Amino acid sequence: MNSFERPAPDVTLPLSILDLATIGKGQTAAESFAGSVAMAQSAEKLGYRRVWYAEHHNMSSIASSATSVLIAHVAAHTESIRLGAGGVMLPNHSPLTIAEQFGTLETLHPGRIDLGLGRAPGSDQNTMRALRRDPMSADSFPQDVLELQGYLTGPTRIQGVEATPGKGTNVPLYILGSSLFGARLAAQLGLPYAFASHFAPNALQDAVALYRREFKPSAQLDAPHVIAGVNVIAADSASEAQAMMQATKRARVSLFFGGGREFTDDEADMILDSPQGQHVSQMMTNSAVGTPDVVMDYLDSFGRHADADELIVAHQSTGTDARLRSVELLAEAAGLARV
Repeated sequence: MNSFERPAPDVTLPLSILDLATIGKGQTAAESFAGSVAMAQSAEKLGYRRVWYAEHHNMSSIASSATSVLIAHVAAHTESIRLGAGGVMLPNHSPLTIAEQFGTLETLHPGRIDLGLGRAPGSDQNTMRALRRDPMSADSFPQDVLELQGYLTGPTRIQGVEATPGKGTNVPLYILGSSLFGARLAAQLGLPYAFASHFAPNALQDAVALYRREFKPSAQLDAPHVIAGVNVIAADSASEAQAMMQATKRARVSLFFGGGREFTDDEADMILDSPQGQHVSQMMTNSAVGTPDVVMDYLDSFGRHADADELIVAHQSTGTDARLRSVELLAEAAGLARV
């Protein structure tokens, strides 16, 4: 577990959830969706700020590929919590299509929809081809963000083309990233910045410092707002939490190295101990694992380390029931206000 200098007591940062819509071993996508609904309902009741879903493709353990459709489903089964994409990989789509999708969501669920935008493929090279994605499409990401913003807030940047629904919905945009590129773009456009430190920890402090230093106020945002990602496994005992952390790492070994096959626990542990497997552990550097008090100590320290205004936590516990328990334990430890 990574450690930071213990800060003086401070007000707990707002907490949100990144739901990875995990399809567990022996589970179906339908069961994953039911778990996502249950998690959002619990988050709403317990006082989390928002729940986001990420666009991934060709991953047998992640069910959020049709991100806007999943958001619509969860929104129909909740009442007030903010829901959104964390994020949509914009180079996979036309800005007009995303404006129409999220304009529709905002029209159906007013004041509840966020749109986080990334430029990574969310997939491998073969999947990029299957998506009909141009390998150079990431180069136009800044222009695509502006075009999308024009469809949602006006004026449109392509004469005679409007998003219906979408125009005038003012769906708030967020820039997602794990490098200085996204930080600089978010600062230039005056948008909130979400750093993917739950799986890409290395550039966190440099990116946040650059974003805060170069931020220019905009119609959407008058001061910088940083959301930092962090993994959480909160459990009733330390041994239970550590066991779930190990199970999470083993699942990632199968995802990254399995090529469609599942490794046994012994095989996965051998890979984790190898140089190649160290990458999995490094990805999960920023992880709060343990009983609720230990998790809260870690999150307080991490929030200062990240210079964050908000934390978005990925509850990594294995199994839906364990993730829901982690959601509940963290909310209680953080003193979130129940609805």
